[in-house]
Amino acid sequence: MTELASTQPCPVCASPTRALGVKQGGFSARAFMLRQCQACAFAYVANPLENYAEIYDEKYYRGQGPDAMLDYLGELEHPATTVRQYEWRGIQDIVHSLVPLTPHTKWLDYGCGNGGLVRHVRAASAAQIEGFEEGWIADQARGHGIPILTRDELAARAGTYDVVSAIEVIEHIPDPVAALRMIRTLLKPGGLLFLTTGNAEPYRNKLLGWSYVIPEIHVSFFEPDTLARALTLAGFRPELRGAMPGYNDVLRFKILKNLGARSTSFVERRLPWPLLCYAADKRYRVTAHPIGWAV
Repeated sequence: MTELASTQPCPVCASPTRALGVKQGGFSARAFMLRQCQACAFAYVANPLENYAEIYDEKYYRGQGPDAMLDYLGELEHPATTVRQYEWRGIQDIVHSLVPLTPHTKWLDYGCGNGGLVRHVRAASAAQIEGFEEGWIADQARGHGIPILTRDELAARAGTYDVVSAIEVIEHIPDPVAALRMIRTLLKPGGLLFLTTGNAEPYRNKLLGWSYVIPEIHVSFFEPDTLARALTLAGFRPELRGAMPGYNDVLRFKILKNLGARSTSFVERRLPWPLLCYAADKRYRVTAHPIGWAV
């Protein structure tokens, strides 16, 4: 198995990869092998779990799985008080700075989880937005009246979207270029892909210690140049836009989530968020990832 692993090509650019070491799973108690491309710096879990229905079950979405900071059910049931509302608002503002949100704008939130972004955008803008998700959480979202497509419904909408968002999705996918190519088929020419994922560049020489590496669920790790290469291979024109309007709200949510806050409060609303978000982005470079335009 070690001999075979040593010859693995990069899933993004097919160049040789090197072993980074072993990361012990915190939930499964399994040893996961991390590798990194010597050409594009893409890093990935070489032996990912494949029992997706068991991983992404009800316990996972209740924060009782590999990511204990998840609160999908709470966010679904209490959208007015969850700190996630900052992320929803920020993403809408970012997309609106790039694409007009009119009654004719068709937007898909791919891998939408509990559909919170879909519900927020439908209430706060004129855009036509729907989500795609599968499994237990999709059924919960549909029960709250949020439009979540099935896989067959999604296939029937190929080439119809002006915007696709994929928020903290790509890191869960072992073959990210294939996933990006599929997303490309959903967009009109000139359509926008906005995605978020952790930036591996600040951790290039210490990936095994990066808290974002939760190997049961996070299996693909991108630097901005790596993501730009993957987007190009998938039929997008990558563009670096940096800290667009709305990113402070996205960063605000990330800070609060990592501090363990689940609900908004008087105290957190009094914090100097522009300064805190600037400092966090300086350290973690959240805004450095490219967007993609469908070509």
